[in-house]
Order: sequence, then C-alpha cells, then structure tokens
Amino acid sequence: MTKTVITSDKAPAAIGTYSQAIKAGNTVYLSGQIPLDPKTMDLVEGFEAQTVQVFENLKAVVEAAGGSFKDFVKVNIFLTDLSHFAKVNEVMGRYFDQPYPARAAIGVAALPRGAQVEIDGVLVIE
Repeated sequence: MTKTVITSDKAPAAIGTYSQAIKAGNTVYLSGQIPLDPKTMDLVEGFEAQTVQVFENLKAVVEAAGGSFKDFVKVNIFLTDLSHFAKVNEVMGRYFDQPYPARAAIGVAALPRGAQVEIDGVLVIE
C-alpha cells in the first residue's frame, strides 16, 4: 500500500511531527485542525470564529486531497467546553449535507495553543 502525504498552503502548516493528512488507498486520514489563521499562524478569537476557521482549514486539506465534505465518513470534535456543542452543530450544518458523517464530540481539558475546538476526520474518496 502506498501512503501519500497531503498538504495545503491554505491550511496552517503542521506545528509538530505530523502531516496535515495521509492518503492510503482511497482513504484520507486528516490530522486535527485547530483555529489557526494559515497566513499568520495566530489563533482566531471567539468560539464561532474558531469553529468556522477549523472547518475552513479542514476544507483546504480536503480539497488538496481531491475530496469534498461529502467524502467525510467520520468526524471527531474536541471541545474544551461542551456547552458549545449546539454552536458546533450549527456551524457544521453550514458545511455538511445529509447523509452526515459518523461523529464523536469529546470534552477535553485543553487543546494546543489555547484553542477551544479541534476537529479531525476520515474521508473515503471514490
């Protein structure tokens, strides 16, 4: 099996020992994205703005992989405050149509750089 590294300069550069995404066969494994502005590498302010930025960062990597949001089969959402769950649902609805991917929402104590939200996922591109 061949693994291909997927990168996009429209998403934040990796800030550690990982790739933005790896494609293996027709499956793409997306690393978690936090709400960094890819131009400045600064965290955006406000929960809704952070959530939108995360989805925009994911979109850039998904498109670099040759996919779209319809190709998601699994999404993992990490939140430092689960009271933001309804807002995540609202923002997610702007990016996904039915059938929605499988999803988990997990409360965590902290995220890199003080982010309030991080999202990763898996795509299958036919």
